[in-house]
Amino acid sequence: MLDPKFLEEFGAKMSALLANSPVKDIEKNTKALVSGAFAKLDLVTREEFDVQATVLARTRDKLKELEARVEALEKARSGQ
Repeated sequence: MLDPKFLEEFGAKMSALLANSPVKDIEKNTKALVSGAFAKLDLVTREEFDVQATVLARTRDKLKELEARVEALEKARSGQ
């Protein structure tokens, strides 16, 4: 049987080895590269998008209301 302490030590050594390996550097560099690419695309977060969608919906509703009021005023004016 394998000693559980040996397995823990082996796992710890492997974790340390992987943390110091070039794979970790490649992962970090790839994340930085992707983040830079997204920054250049000028993307917005989902929360910002949802806020703007709500503002746009309110604006459209207000525009419809104002168009109806203008139409009613024009009809009243032409009826005089």
